[in-house]
Amino acid sequence: MKRTLLLSMVIAGLLALSVFAATPGQLLIWADSTRAPILKQLGNEFNSVYGVPVKVVEMNFGDIRSKFVTAASAGQGPDIIVGANDWVGELAADGLLTPITFLSQDQLKAFAPTSLDAFSYNGKLYGLPYGIDVLALFYNKDYVTEIPKTADEFFEMAKQMTGGGFYGLAYGVSGNPYFSAPFIQGFGGYIFGTKANGGLDPNDIGLANAGAVKGLEFIVKMFTEGLLPKGEDYNTMMKLFDSGKAAMMINGEWAVPQVQQAGINFGVAPIPGGKPFVGVQGFMINSKSPNQIQVMEFMANYIDTEETMYKLWQADPRIPARYDVAQKAEATAPWLKGFVEALSNTTPMPNIPQMASVWNAWTNALNLAISGKESAQAALNTAVEQIKAAIAKK
Repeated sequence: MKRTLLLSMVIAGLLALSVFAATPGQLLIWADSTRAPILKQLGNEFNSVYGVPVKVVEMNFGDIRSKFVTAASAGQGPDIIVGANDWVGELAADGLLTPITFLSQDQLKAFAPTSLDAFSYNGKLYGLPYGIDVLALFYNKDYVTEIPKTADEFFEMAKQMTGGGFYGLAYGVSGNPYFSAPFIQGFGGYIFGTKANGGLDPNDIGLANAGAVKGLEFIVKMFTEGLLPKGEDYNTMMKLFDSGKAAMMINGEWAVPQVQQAGINFGVAPIPGGKPFVGVQGFMINSKSPNQIQVMEFMANYIDTEETMYKLWQADPRIPARYDVAQKAEATAPWLKGFVEALSNTTPMPNIPQMASVWNAWTNALNLAISGKESAQAALNTAVEQIKAAIAKK
């Protein structure tokens, strides 16, 4: 009985190890449930050609980063993870990622530059991008026939359309710094400046400069002049637009399925006067992987293909990072063109570890200014001091 129990424990231990540690001659990938089925199919094809099994472990997207840090730091973990560009700074700084070197200059030109910038750290590319997130302007074609070109025109149009329970704009910016970024950055603010080598400078924080203050004042004005109801959050925004009670909405491509289901006759365009963050999803390689050559082969010839990238888009309709895939997707999804156009004026989500010190302070400043408890300048000054203090502690 004891021998049976011991054997069961050993088998369970080996199974657990196979999930969390790459082994020579077999590729291990961590991906969420959206990407995993596609990767499993590719893994079978790769195995049939190269005789190298590919094991794909489904994991909650929110767990992949922390578990990878723990495992890779101990010399274990998967060969490949699927994740976001803002993980790169921490992982690359800790030496846990292998630079992507298998793409030629011509192959790199096939990608939107912003997607490559987002996965770069200290001049090296650490991820193969496939999908891009960006905020844009949704507009109901039944109410909006001409898109405003400037922030001022946008404001005036929204104001003129608001009244009697109808809103010109639905904008879930309360308590949401990510949603405030288009105007904070569009008016000249920034999170971190840039060093001479192109890297981000955590000692140069532009969240309280004149442009950032003007951008936050623009947002506050939307509330004080009645364009937005007090406390409007994401859910309120979606209800207003989906019910046809708002003419325009600022949101990302993830909102498209719900808007389509609601039957709204919508279009998408860049945010007038806005400069939103751009976030990118992609594939990263564990520097501790014992299968570096096989991983490069799998990434270059099975992931970085038009067919695979298009399948990924069908399963997860973010903006394709490759131009050829974006063009193919636009044929069946005309709304995608508006998001692609929005990429022309964006800022990659900062991918250095110090970004973790920004969000809470920025959220507090946003809430204080919108509620009228502090001026935009005072609230952002406090936020920058809090960010500097938090960075200094690390």
